Amino acid sequence: MKTLPPALAAALAGGVTTLATCWRLTTADGRRLGFTDHDRPIAYDGIVHEAASGFTATEAVARADLSVGGLEVDGALTSAALTATDVEAGVWDGATVEIDLVDWTDPAARIRLRDATLGEITCVDGAFRAEIRSLAHRLDETRGRLFQHRCDADLGDVRCGVALARHPATVVERLDARRLRVAGLEAHAAGVFGRGLLRVVSGTAAGRAVEIRTHSVDADGVVLDLWLPLEPAPAVGDALQVTFGCDKRFETCRDRFANAVAFRGFPHIPGNDFLLAHAGAVDTVADGGAYVS
Repeated sequence: MKTLPPALAAALAGGVTTLATCWRLTTADGRRLGFTDHDRPIAYDGIVHEAASGFTATEAVARADLSVGGLEVDGALTSAALTATDVEAGVWDGATVEIDLVDWTDPAARIRLRDATLGEITCVDGAFRAEIRSLAHRLDETRGRLFQHRCDADLGDVRCGVALARHPATVVERLDARRLRVAGLEAHAAGVFGRGLLRVVSGTAAGRAVEIRTHSVDADGVVLDLWLPLEPAPAVGDALQVTFGCDKRFETCRDRFANAVAFRGFPHIPGNDFLLAHAGAVDTVADGGAYVS
């Protein structure tokens, strides 16, 4: 149960209410934006909450069983700070959301309605729809370590310990929305940049980054297939930086990075074939692969 501040309680008890809803978004890198469904900006706590015509929200849902509740917010992309390019690039993915009920005549009279996380965002024809997830969604996330054959560390993080080099490259040709032909990586074997990271360092897409799906070499050179299209798209001649990728296998950790001592998986735990092995089987290899007897 929420306790209303006296000033807000008085405003609610009056004959005419002067209430508005304010949304405040904070990204992982500290960028903050404020919006309101009022027709004029509302400022408090050092943030101006921009007025957004047509900015509406669905019914908020909360459940007693701790399952994920939430709501959706619809609006037009009218703010210069909230662009379709940033949304598609994932700038706002996972941003924290604070929702307040505010008396717009006295913003100090307000109450926090919800703390949440920004979920899926879609943009169509200059408008957006954002999913607001309750904090209960964190209960669905995996916590702690998983006992599995493959490594559960991220390449280059503290647990992994590999010092990742950034290899320079240049866009030679855009084959389609996700595939780029690049120069500068010819000395590397095919596949080593698969699951790596591509970062644009010049041109209109400078600062954008996306994961690499596959890295192949054909008669015309090196092709990088990206998991997602880059927006804005890099142009021919733009400079890139590319890092190696890792498929989390022990053999890759050992042979490509010489980092077997820091491998964070369990390559020798028995697999399902061990559970299915029958009594009397001899010379059995129980490594999670095919059953051999």
